[in-house]
Amino acid sequence: MKKENDDAIIVDHVYKTFNVYLDKANSFKEKLLFWKRNRRETREVLKDINLKIKKGETVALIGINGSGKSTLLKLMTKIIYPNKGKIITNGKLTSLLELGAGFHPDFSGRENIYFNASIFGLTKKEIDKRLDDIIEFSELGDYIDNPVRTYSSGMYMRLAFAVAINVDADILLVDEVLAVGDQHFQDKCIAKMKELKKEGKTIVFVTHSMHLAEGFCDRGIWIEKGKVRMDGKSKEVTKKYLAEMA
Repeated sequence: MKKENDDAIIVDHVYKTFNVYLDKANSFKEKLLFWKRNRRETREVLKDINLKIKKGETVALIGINGSGKSTLLKLMTKIIYPNKGKIITNGKLTSLLELGAGFHPDFSGRENIYFNASIFGLTKKEIDKRLDDIIEFSELGDYIDNPVRTYSSGMYMRLAFAVAINVDADILLVDEVLAVGDQHFQDKCIAKMKELKKEGKTIVFVTHSMHLAEGFCDRGIWIEKGKVRMDGKSKEVTKKYLAEMA
């Protein structure tokens, strides 16, 4: 009999809305002069999402821009919370969602490793043990002691990914940040994610690469207009998605 703790992530009847201001006043003067401004509309981004992701599964979230994929990933990370429903995660979780999120621009790369890894729950002693591996994976060399505000977007991604995969988490959530790196580093990241997959880690990531979704993932979840349009084997889901997009 299947037990609930076989699931790494449970998404239970989740709804998420955002308020969008159509003509927001930007200053106190504008608020006084144009007091009728601040018209807003509530947009439903996710509508009754129900999912169970098993421990050890690799899952691709696919769909066009604005469909709700990244919002769902942020809800799983608990950066934001649903308006209705609940999300349960079982196991230590790490995420790579927005490039350099959690980095302080004036700190060096080395200092940000300690800062960022501590957010993921590592002690200073644990970070000390992993420091050389993180720096080596990032391939930043001498740049590791420069302020991260001097980094290119690719360098940001290298450092963020190097930290995220070295915190020894059970669940890894990744948004479409791999597209920023060069081909060599993308290949290196995918190879590392395949290692984590073999180790039985749960991996969920948003991607527009159907090749990656098919070749790496066991399962594909197609999000369309805030709802699950299709959920199944990655090859079947990507085939249907591509056919409709064409």
